Amino acid sequence: FGIQALLVVAVTLNPVTAENDVTGEDVYPPLWDIAPENLLDFPVKDNKIVISAWSYQDRLGVYKSLLNASAKYFDAFGPQNSGNILWGLPLQHGWQFRTGRLADHSGGTSCGYKNGELLCQSVRSWWSCMNYYLAIIPFLGAVEAGLFGQLPYEIEILPPEEQKDDFCYSVKDCRSRMPKLMDDWKAFFEYLLSTEHKAVSSASLSSFKLDDALGLMWKAHTSSIAYALPKFQDRLKYLSDPEANFGVDWANGVDFIAATHFSTDFPTTNSFQVFLPQRMLVEEDVLPFISDFSPQQNNVLVSLRALHEGNKLTGGLLLKLWQQAMSTEAGRKLGRKLIESLASS
Repeated sequence: FGIQALLVVAVTLNPVTAENDVTGEDVYPPLWDIAPENLLDFPVKDNKIVISAWSYQDRLGVYKSLLNASAKYFDAFGPQNSGNILWGLPLQHGWQFRTGRLADHSGGTSCGYKNGELLCQSVRSWWSCMNYYLAIIPFLGAVEAGLFGQLPYEIEILPPEEQKDDFCYSVKDCRSRMPKLMDDWKAFFEYLLSTEHKAVSSASLSSFKLDDALGLMWKAHTSSIAYALPKFQDRLKYLSDPEANFGVDWANGVDFIAATHFSTDFPTTNSFQVFLPQRMLVEEDVLPFISDFSPQQNNVLVSLRALHEGNKLTGGLLLKLWQQAMSTEAGRKLGRKLIESLASS
């Protein structure tokens, strides 16, 4: 059955080939240069570092702080922190911003629009809400693990104007409300920190096994999505049917990608993201015939849809079989090659 699952997913993913052209400023999230560099660049009020999670710039600053604080652990994997596997998170978020997915799609406010509040992230955006659990929760898990050392201030995350109960706002708050999520992210950062102690007598801090680090990161990543997906079903109503389907297909597809311990470093994530839709889908979009999308982008959307539908039809068996096939390093290597065929010419 494991081989059968592998073949099914191979057939689903393999049709996609593309010419890879990621150049210039597009390789970084929009406005990356002006995001806060570290935690002390955020405002301090009442002895607390205050972060607005509903400001695109602040969320970028959270990611930038995580990347800078963890950079030393990834020195062996690429120059200038390019081998850091946390790059996947801000690069995905930048794609969401660039394509208008973080704006208010209910029509109720100008949040997230060029002629309104461009840097606002709407609490009515399904993408923005899902991303909260892949930005603020990892960040607070890192704070709890001690990635930033002893901070002189507590961290306070500002709530949105509505739907406040859908989120948590400090290490203590998140720890009490979603302990498993915090445990999963904390475990990833504690693994990085543990390698520092092991490497005190050696020349390199990167004494950890990249496959192990990726396994822990993907476990936390999929936990965040699994927790947030049912919580934000109501936000899908603001999206067109094709966009809502794509969002849920993408969230489910992550489980298949995660099982391979796919690398989310800077170059790999950038080469992969060119295959994602570069605008929001509208009602008139019919797969795989979206005229302003490349054949590869159309194929990725069809592949994600087929993967999600196939998994639903088998009652989740397809994912279980895929995960079984990916349970060894050799299996994961083969799985990554299948996915990388999405990003090859």
